Amino acid sequence: MRIVRFAHPQGMSFGTVESDGDLAQIEGHPFGAIVYTGARFDPADVRLLSPILPSKVIGVGRNYAAHAAELGNEVSAEPLIFLKPSTSVIGPGDPIRLTPLSNDVEHEAELAVVIGAKGARRVTQANAMDSVFGYTCGNDVTARDLQKKDVQFTRAKGFDSFCPIGPWIDTEFDPADVEVRCEVDGEVRQSGRTSQMVHSIPAIIAFISEVMTLLPGDVILTGTPAGVGPILAGQRVDVIIENLGTLPNLVTAPAGSTPATRAEDP
Repeated sequence: MRIVRFAHPQGMSFGTVESDGDLAQIEGHPFGAIVYTGARFDPADVRLLSPILPSKVIGVGRNYAAHAAELGNEVSAEPLIFLKPSTSVIGPGDPIRLTPLSNDVEHEAELAVVIGAKGARRVTQANAMDSVFGYTCGNDVTARDLQKKDVQFTRAKGFDSFCPIGPWIDTEFDPADVEVRCEVDGEVRQSGRTSQMVHSIPAIIAFISEVMTLLPGDVILTGTPAGVGPILAGQRVDVIIENLGTLPNLVTAPAGSTPATRAEDP
């Protein structure tokens, strides 16, 4: 089942993607029995939103060895976790807004895990997957220069619009070995496979749940493959996960500012 959240003339609703592509509206939220209202919408008549509004987004750094190496970092013996604020979340088609505080903003394509109704608190690896509701595409947008300057990640990864997720949550998706790809204006920048993760999804969930309670709808970004690079105003960024979907976003400059460029650009 693919769960979407969408805006329509009557308001905002959750729904499911049907075999003919239409969106079938459901009552309330999707964490429980699915009850349909009977209303259906043509995707052309609505706007897809981020499929969930999490209370928090937890990122996992350096979870692909090649990505850790490209930034000159060691792979961590334990998952390296950080938080992105809920205000950084946007949906498919929403603009990634650059900040005048950085001239080196980069894409990071990631598989995102969405926590289900049970939540997770001090779960083990053996039962961690019982906490998973489904999966979606994510982009851990990062101001790389600020990350290097600050040492820790909060500012670099916390700007409004720096966490696109979508287009839907797939509750039956198999994350074991699929391609995670990023394209910028059609050029492939990143291509890796989830089987290359240093720390598995059960290990990540168990580790995080020892630190903080994971609530229904919380999102875990599981790390990014090698190939991260700059995004500039006017470009289109697509995160594409095999058998899951495509998350498209355009990059825009801050209002009233000159588009940012990398420091080494002329």
